[in-house]
Amino acid sequence: MNITKENLDNLEKKYPGFIKGEKVDEFFKEFGIKFAAGHWTAGDFKDRFVTDGYNPSLPSDIFSQLERIKETNVKGVELHNTVFVDDETGKWDYKLINDIKDKMKELGLVPTNMNTNVWTHHRWKMGSIANPIREIREAALTRALETVDLAAEVGCASVALWPGSDGWDYNFEADYGKLFKWFFEGTLKIAERAKKHGLKFGIEAKPHEPREGNMIVATTHQGILFSKMVNERLGEPIMGVAIDYGHEQMYAVEPASMLYMAKVAGVPIANFHLNNAKTHSNDEDRIAGTGDIWRFIDFCYAAIDTGYDGWFGEDQFTYRTEPVSAIRLSKEFFANAMKKALLIYKEKDMLDEARAEGDQAKILDIVKEIVYTG
Repeated sequence: MNITKENLDNLEKKYPGFIKGEKVDEFFKEFGIKFAAGHWTAGDFKDRFVTDGYNPSLPSDIFSQLERIKETNVKGVELHNTVFVDDETGKWDYKLINDIKDKMKELGLVPTNMNTNVWTHHRWKMGSIANPIREIREAALTRALETVDLAAEVGCASVALWPGSDGWDYNFEADYGKLFKWFFEGTLKIAERAKKHGLKFGIEAKPHEPREGNMIVATTHQGILFSKMVNERLGEPIMGVAIDYGHEQMYAVEPASMLYMAKVAGVPIANFHLNNAKTHSNDEDRIAGTGDIWRFIDFCYAAIDTGYDGWFGEDQFTYRTEPVSAIRLSKEFFANAMKKALLIYKEKDMLDEARAEGDQAKILDIVKEIVYTG
C-alpha cells in the first residue's frame, strides 16, 4: 500500500463521509489498495435447493463474467483453473487461454490469483493430494503443478490451493499421520514449482463443508504450520496462507489476529478473500462488510499494520442479489472499512501507548468515533 503522513493527514478532508462510486476508485488508487473480484462472483449461482440456478437467463460464460466485473470498475480478477479446461479432453484449451488473456487486456483487468480446483470432479471425492489411493494423489498433484504453470502463463501473481476434498467425515476413517505426510509432500512440490515461476503460493483453510467432519487444513493456524514446514525445507518463504474472511468466522477466530500470527511465524499472506459469514455458521459467502463492523475494521487495520501489499479479492456467492450490484456493494463497504482503519492507523502512536498501559477504556475512546462516524 501507499501510506504516507501526507495522505493520512488529508484523509478526512479528501474523503468525507461514506465514499462511493468514483471516490472509491480514487481512494484505492491514492492508497495503493489493490481490489479484485473472483470471476465467479459475476455469474449465476446454483445450490442443492435451486439446481437450475437462481438467475438462469444470466450468461455465465467467463467472457460475460469479465464484462460484468468491468462494469464495477474493479481492477483485478481472480480465476479458477477449470475455466481454461476443454470439457471433452480435460486438458488446457490454449486457444481459450489466449482468448481470455486478450479479453482481460481489452477490459483492463489484471489477473491476480489462480485457484486450483481439485474437488468438483467425482474422482476427488475422497481427497486430492492427500487421497488414500496413490494414483489419484499423483493425478491431483499433476493438476496442481500444471495449474502453477497456468498461473504463470496467464500472468497471475499467486496460485492458491483450497484442499476442499481432503480430510475425513468419520472418526477412524483416516490415518491422520499419513494424510498430513502426503499433504506436506504435495505442497512442498507445488511450492517448488511456484518458486521456479516467481509466484506466491497460498493454502486456504476451512474447517468443514464439503467435508462435514474435518478438512485437512481446518484453520489458518494449520496453514501457517504447514507453510513454515515447507519453507524451512525450501530455505525461503515461498508458501503462505490465503485467508478467507468468512472461513475465519466459521471457527470463530479473530481474523486480524491471524495476520499477526503469520507475520510472527515468518509466513507470507499470499491472498485475501473478502466476504461475510455468521460466527460458527457455514460458508455463506455473503456481501463483504455486512457483519460485525468492529471485527472487519480490525481486520483491515491488521492488513495495514502488518504491511500486506497484495490483492484483496471478493469471493462471494450472492444467490439472490444481482451480481454487479453485489460486487459494487462489497467494494464500497470494504473501501469504507479501510478508510476507518486508516484513520485509526493515523493514531497508531496513541493507540500503541494505550495498549501498553492495558487501559481498555482509553483504547475504545481512541477508536469509538472513527468506528461509528469516521
